[in-house]
Amino acid sequence: MQNRFGKQGKAIVIGAGIGGLCTAIALEQIGWEAVIYERARELKGIGAGIVLAANAMKALDRLGAGERVRALGAPVRTAEIRDWTGRLLVRLPVREQAQRCGADSYMIHRADLQQALLGCIRKESICLGHSFSRFETEENGVRAFFENGEAACGDVLIGADGIHSNVRKQLFGEELLRYSGYTAVRGIAVYRNERYPVETGGGFEAWGKGVRFGFSHIGHGRIHWFAAINAPEGAEKRFAGNKEDLLKRFEGWYEPIREVIAATDVSAMLWNDIYDRKPLKSWSAGRVTLAGDAAHPMLPNLGQGAGQGMEDALVLARCLSLSKYRENAANSAENAVTASGIEAACQRYELLRLKRTKAIVRGSRMMGRIVQLENPLALAVRNLAMRMIPARLQSKRLDWIVGHEV
Repeated sequence: MQNRFGKQGKAIVIGAGIGGLCTAIALEQIGWEAVIYERARELKGIGAGIVLAANAMKALDRLGAGERVRALGAPVRTAEIRDWTGRLLVRLPVREQAQRCGADSYMIHRADLQQALLGCIRKESICLGHSFSRFETEENGVRAFFENGEAACGDVLIGADGIHSNVRKQLFGEELLRYSGYTAVRGIAVYRNERYPVETGGGFEAWGKGVRFGFSHIGHGRIHWFAAINAPEGAEKRFAGNKEDLLKRFEGWYEPIREVIAATDVSAMLWNDIYDRKPLKSWSAGRVTLAGDAAHPMLPNLGQGAGQGMEDALVLARCLSLSKYRENAANSAENAVTASGIEAACQRYELLRLKRTKAIVRGSRMMGRIVQLENPLALAVRNLAMRMIPARLQSKRLDWIVGHEV
């Protein structure tokens, strides 16, 4: 049944990040019109590497972007965890996990993922230069207002505007960010190392005292690396741009750590303090709901930020496609989507997603505590456990996350 907008319904999506793009694609697939409103005046290819575990790859296949992502990214064939000197703690059986979970995991540059998703959506579906101001719910829809003076009407409004979401702020008020306890430096370099050849893909993490380093192939001869360093909040302002200080921090560490840092131009490095938010009890109010980092911002320790936004998109679209539409009495000539149908769909969506995302937010924070330990005795116990517990068991404990399929 079509409504006054000419399709099954019209969605206003705030934010053209990964979550917003995936949401719009999923809604277009079920016959809805989805228009994305993005505050930036152009979609720049910024960011660093993103891990796409098996659950994310299966979601991307559903969204029609899986093959593009495989062509642009790099499959994870090697996954090692070492101590800071290079001593192997565990080599995870990634091929076995891929077989269990139904897909390989991939690493990709965020800009390449963005391009893969943009290839699945109509250009006219994205309105740039539209900074969201507020929304108002109406009898037959919802209206969004933007700082440039424009407004947009739709049947549902989806806030996919990230960890600093203004939609979330209007729904639930001011909330404090939760600092992780560490700042991160991320970089992209064209770099080769015989220990980690392009053909094998993947890479390693090295764990030290309150510091860790990650190194992964992301396709086309590029390496994504990150350093997570325990520090007081605000450290990013002191560290930003100081490559020499970073090299000193990793003096004596396992190579190729200092080599890949040295091979990275400062312009290809990002410094950020790392935050999440306390999980919400509800994401929706009437015709307005949240998706991706706006709904459940999480620390990056389980590599699920992008993947959970993709799962949100598919579940929300499915819930809206199954909603019971009936002719609105106040608009009997136009077959409008009713408020009760939209509200039920949003409530069903959050019911299906809340428990899983809350567990991953908590799991990511707990993992951060383990990998950023500083106490020497705790470090020794952790590293011993990593060496003693069979790699297969360590891998299987995450199957509930990476093996999931919407």
